[in-house]
Amino acid sequence: IRLKFLNDTEEVAVARPEDTVGILKSKCFPGQESQMKLIYRGQLLQDQARTLRSLRITDNCVIHCHRSRGTTAATPALPEPGPAGPTAPGLPLGGGTLMVPTVMVVLALGWYFRINYRQLFTAPATVSLIGVTVLVTFLAFGVY
Repeated sequence: IRLKFLNDTEEVAVARPEDTVGILKSKCFPGQESQMKLIYRGQLLQDQARTLRSLRITDNCVIHCHRSRGTTAATPALPEPGPAGPTAPGLPLGGGTLMVPTVMVVLALGWYFRINYRQLFTAPATVSLIGVTVLVTFLAFGVY
């Protein structure tokens, strides 16, 4: 039997027609049986007791293999929060969403202090503020 994975790699497994799906998983993926999903002809092979013969899996058949993220049939998969953390449904706010407005507010404060307290800003500080403003402006318009 040929086992084909999502990254298009293939392995050859030796199995007998009277072997069950559970035996095939334990032979090919010891310790990872609950994580592996086997798909043959578009059907998920869920019944661990069915034999390969009853599924009409013969010599040189291809079974597609997918490793799930550690869930088993007894514990249903819970949705994982994104990298910015959980959000309420209908509120698409995360860390990345608020980054551009935050940078704009910081730049506005920088320009406010530059205009009102110019005695505290040296020429290199003013040039740096101009440079950062130009850079952020190009990045903001480039993204959107």
